[in-house]
Amino acid sequence: MVEPNEQTKQRLANLEALVEAGFEPFPYRYPKTHDAAQILAAHPGAEPGQEWPEEKVWVAGRLMTFRHMGKASFAHLQDASGRIQLYLARDTTEHYDLIKRLDVGDIVGAEGTVFTTRTGEVTVKVQRFTPLVKALHPLPDKWHGIKDVETRYRQRYLDLIQNPEVREVFRTRSRIVRYIRDYFDARGFLEVEGPTLQAVAGGTEAKPFTTYHEALGHEFYLRIALELHLKRLLVGGFEKVFEIGRNYRNEGISIKHNPEFTMLEAYWAYADYTDMMALIEDLLAGMVQTLHGRTTIPYGEHTLSFAKPFKRLDFTAALKERAGLDFDPTDLERLRIWSDARHPELRSVPSYKLLDKLFGEYVEPTLIHPTFVTDVPLAISPLVKRHRDPSRPALTERADLFVGGVELSPIYSELNDALEQRARFEEQARRRASGDAEEPEVDEDFLLALEYGMPPAAGMGLGIDRLTMFLTNQHSIRDVILFPLLKPRREEAEAADASE
Repeated sequence: MVEPNEQTKQRLANLEALVEAGFEPFPYRYPKTHDAAQILAAHPGAEPGQEWPEEKVWVAGRLMTFRHMGKASFAHLQDASGRIQLYLARDTTEHYDLIKRLDVGDIVGAEGTVFTTRTGEVTVKVQRFTPLVKALHPLPDKWHGIKDVETRYRQRYLDLIQNPEVREVFRTRSRIVRYIRDYFDARGFLEVEGPTLQAVAGGTEAKPFTTYHEALGHEFYLRIALELHLKRLLVGGFEKVFEIGRNYRNEGISIKHNPEFTMLEAYWAYADYTDMMALIEDLLAGMVQTLHGRTTIPYGEHTLSFAKPFKRLDFTAALKERAGLDFDPTDLERLRIWSDARHPELRSVPSYKLLDKLFGEYVEPTLIHPTFVTDVPLAISPLVKRHRDPSRPALTERADLFVGGVELSPIYSELNDALEQRARFEEQARRRASGDAEEPEVDEDFLLALEYGMPPAAGMGLGIDRLTMFLTNQHSIRDVILFPLLKPRREEAEAADASE
């Protein structure tokens, strides 16, 4: 604890006074019977001056306001459900003289009956109060709140105390996850858990975090994707599996990226990417309807429609049209020449990644309403089956769902040819050896599993954080992650000192 300031010293003195008066400083429990919302909901349309003396309640929460008026005082108590007013009076509240030792921010219990004030506000007439926890620091000013964004993220508890709309974002996130679990469970999918520590970081292209296991004497990675272990379960005989779990990628931080994030992945044996597109479409349309009572929701200046069917857009046709190409963009040699001439900032990008970069430049920002971008090129789809149409050999059976200009969900007809998968992994390994740190190592154990036979299957991923952004109208991923990654304060202070 830092050196106490005058306000903290006064709060400590108030705590000491309460203890001297016989109150326990940190009691172990409190017999709470009602929350604020229950009391308010039980008295809709109550008239001013009504009383329910037989209705005894015990409430508990944090004092958010306190108005002393001599022989009577009013306070607002906040719990997880909301706020309710407390009325304390010299002639009806025990130890009334000690309420001056309570501070805004303290957690207290209050026992009493319910009535409405002259203004019609449902209120608890407090007969007995119990200090539960003394807050040693004042809350941020109620009118100005927490202005510094970094403080909101670092001290999320203050953000949650002060801002009911922030609490609602995270309640909605919980409802999203619960809906997903119920949806997949109702369709026969088994929820499973794969390992977070992995000997090979595979399943996508990303730079992993590394750690070292002392007992095994081996370096491991924090997983970058859920995919490869879930596919092993298809080999083992499960036909429908899903996991909601954390991934970790050692990459930059932005309003759309946090190095630690939550994904849903699901795999469905004997289905293909068209089946999975239909499932995701149904999942999201039903979720939005359930959460919002309609299939349209606001997002910034837009109104997003999740009504079925979602729009479909062919990847190569869209890129060709919007970039003004007069050739097939899967011709990587010509694409390299074209890109070098028009986008010198991309000259260091390997040719096999140009398709993704240019699509992000020309097409992604226009994909506001839910849109499936279909038949993604093979060059950027190493885990996907080639397109079954022989006239499209450079494409795969992959669709990416975009919303609000960002990718929300990749969907695959999963590659289950062990020999072709080995060839693609080895090509990635050659790229890694040439300096591309995002390319994964060859996962021999996964290849061995494929050699035992994986059924034809569809797979999908869904970013829970990004989905929550859209469904709560938030525009930074940090606003939907309770504790986003931040540089430690000590390092920030040292950096500031060094710059002076």
